[in-house]
Amino acid sequence: MFVGDAVATIHGISRENGGVTQWTFLTHHAHLLLEVARNPDSTLEELALAGGVSTRSAVKILNDLEANGYLERERRGRRNHYVLHRDRPLRHPSNAAHTVDELIEALKDLN
Repeated sequence: MFVGDAVATIHGISRENGGVTQWTFLTHHAHLLLEVARNPDSTLEELALAGGVSTRSAVKILNDLEANGYLERERRGRRNHYVLHRDRPLRHPSNAAHTVDELIEALKDLN
């Protein structure tokens, strides 16, 4: 591995098959979950912007989280208010002993 490759890997950029791909440690689902925890009255557009996704992707992710029991949407006038179910277990089998609340607490200071 060249020094440049090591630096690129640290910054979430890898060179595979001659191309450059970017990746992050947290999924878009995690980013939106954290943003809902911080700002449960955010608009869809605000959540999408904070999560680094399109509005359309944010809708899909929020639908996934709701369908799997991780959040509920409550209508408040013309806006949504999001309620997280922090007691729910994490989805991956190796993390299932931990809850959404533990994840949020561990990552709450990330921006």
